[in-house]
Amino acid sequence: MVNYRGVLQHRKRGKQKRSGLPWYVLAGAAIVVVMISGVFLFRSWHHDSEPTEVKPVVPEVPAVSAPVPPFRAMVYPTPQANLLASNGVGVLQPTASGRPESGGFGSVRVGRFHEGIDIAATKRDRAGRPLDQVRAVARGTVGYINRVAGNSNYGIYVALVHDDPMGPVYTLYAHLSEVASGLSIGKQIDAGTVLGTMGNTPVSIIPRTRGHLHFEIGLLSNSRFQEWFRRQRLKPDHGVYNGWNLMGINPLVVFAAYHRDPDSSFLDILKSIPQAFEMVVATSKQLDFFRRYPQLWEGDEYDGGPMVIACSENGIPLSGRNASADEKKSLARSKAIVLKADGTVLGTNGDHLVEREGRGGWRPGSHSQQWLEILTY
Repeated sequence: MVNYRGVLQHRKRGKQKRSGLPWYVLAGAAIVVVMISGVFLFRSWHHDSEPTEVKPVVPEVPAVSAPVPPFRAMVYPTPQANLLASNGVGVLQPTASGRPESGGFGSVRVGRFHEGIDIAATKRDRAGRPLDQVRAVARGTVGYINRVAGNSNYGIYVALVHDDPMGPVYTLYAHLSEVASGLSIGKQIDAGTVLGTMGNTPVSIIPRTRGHLHFEIGLLSNSRFQEWFRRQRLKPDHGVYNGWNLMGINPLVVFAAYHRDPDSSFLDILKSIPQAFEMVVATSKQLDFFRRYPQLWEGDEYDGGPMVIACSENGIPLSGRNASADEKKSLARSKAIVLKADGTVLGTNGDHLVEREGRGGWRPGSHSQQWLEILTY
C-alpha cells in the first residue's frame, strides 16, 4: 500500500531542504506508484468478485457386480414342510376331482395348464377355513397386491419380484383370505416375511374346505403387457402381474434344486426344462423377453428379422436365435410356423400352443395367437 501521509510530509520538507531531484519529479513518481498500486488492487478485487466456472461434480460409478441370488436362502411359503418328501397326498390340495396330481404343476387338469402348485393347509378352524400363514420364499420387492377377491381368479393375491442374476423372477401367492398389514407395493422384504393368510378367495369358485395357497414361480412374458392389455380395452387391470403375462416353472423343481445346493443357478434350472417345441416367429424387433433375459439369446446379435424360439410346454422361451435364410423363407406370410415339437414333453398339452397336424406334423395351436401377441408386443 502507498503511504500518502509520508508523501505529503516529504513534499513539505522539500520546501525547507532540497534533495537531489526536483520536488515535482518526486511528486510525479509518487502519483505513478499510487496509480499502479490502484490498478493491481482493482484487478485483485475484481478477480475475487467474478463468479468462477462451476463444474458439475461427477459421482463415482460404483463397481458393477451381479446381484446376490435371492433364492440362496429359500424357504417354503407355508408351514407345509413335506413338499419334496411326498407324492402330493395330504400336501397338495386336489381339485374337486380328488386326484392328488390335480394340485400339481403342468397339464394335470383336463384341457388346461396349471402354472403353479396348490399347497394344502396344515391347520383349519372348525368351519374348515385354512389358518396357515403365507410367507415370502425369498428376498424381493412387493410388485403387486390385489385386495379385491372378485377381481381375479387368483382372488386376493400378492406378487413379488426377485432380482436374480439371470433377470427378474416373480413369485405369486394366491387365494389369500387377507393380506398382512403394513405390506405395500414397492416394499423390500426378506425371505420368511409374512404376506398374509391362506384362504379360499374368490369364494365363488373355491369352497372353504378346499382353501389352499396357489403358489407360482416364473418369468414375465413382456414388461409392456399393460400397454397391450389396455389396447384390448379389458378390465380389471393388474398391470404386468396378470395371469396372462405370467409363465410358471414347476416350483418343486426349483425347491429341489436349491435344497440340494443353495448356490444353484436359476439359469441352469431354466435350461434343464425340456423343450416342448421350436417355432419360427415373424417379428421385426427384439423381444422384450430377451432384453430382460439376455443370457437366453444364442448366437449373433438380433438381425431385425424373424427369429426361432425354443419353448417349454407353457411357452417360456428357453432360447432364441436369428432364423436362417431357409427358415425365413419357410415362414412366408405366416406369423409363426412350428419347426418341431416333442409329443412326449407336451403330454396332454394343456396349453395348446401347438397342435398336431397330419402325419407327424405340428402347427400353432388354438391358444397361440394371444400368447404370441403378448410375447411380441
